[in-house]
Amino acid sequence: MGQIAVAARSGTLRTLVGSCVSVALCDPNLHVAGLAHVLLPDSHGATDEPGKFADTAITELLHQLRKLPGKKNPCWVAKIAGGAAMFPGHNEMTVGRQNITAVENALRQNDIPVVMKSCGGELGRRVTIDVATGSMDVEFTGDSKRANSTLEQKQHRKPYLS
Repeated sequence: MGQIAVAARSGTLRTLVGSCVSVALCDPNLHVAGLAHVLLPDSHGATDEPGKFADTAITELLHQLRKLPGKKNPCWVAKIAGGAAMFPGHNEMTVGRQNITAVENALRQNDIPVVMKSCGGELGRRVTIDVATGSMDVEFTGDSKRANSTLEQKQHRKPYLS
């Protein structure tokens, strides 16, 4: 949890999230991707684990992606998943919902569009990113009968995305 990974050309990035949110930044044309596992919405100024918090993870993920050799003028898109309410019956602002909101705000501040989103509900998710194509696969964990109507999924496809 709270980790960041980046890769170029090929490979797979994976994480497992419940109330945490996975944030993938990809440029499928450059075959580059990065993945952050965001645990909490706000760092409150802590900088020792930037991948752990929504307000610092996006900046750190972009920093690590920029360090990859030969990657000029990227056109980043974001794919996010997670933010589940892991304890059914709690309708207030859960940690999962706070994480989703904080991640979306950080992406908006960096002018990075969210092109795929699988967030909310009551189930955890296994998230896999294919670095070469930028595609994201999301698999629900646990009892699929617990899925509820608050599950929010969207996907906007552009010709260069998979």
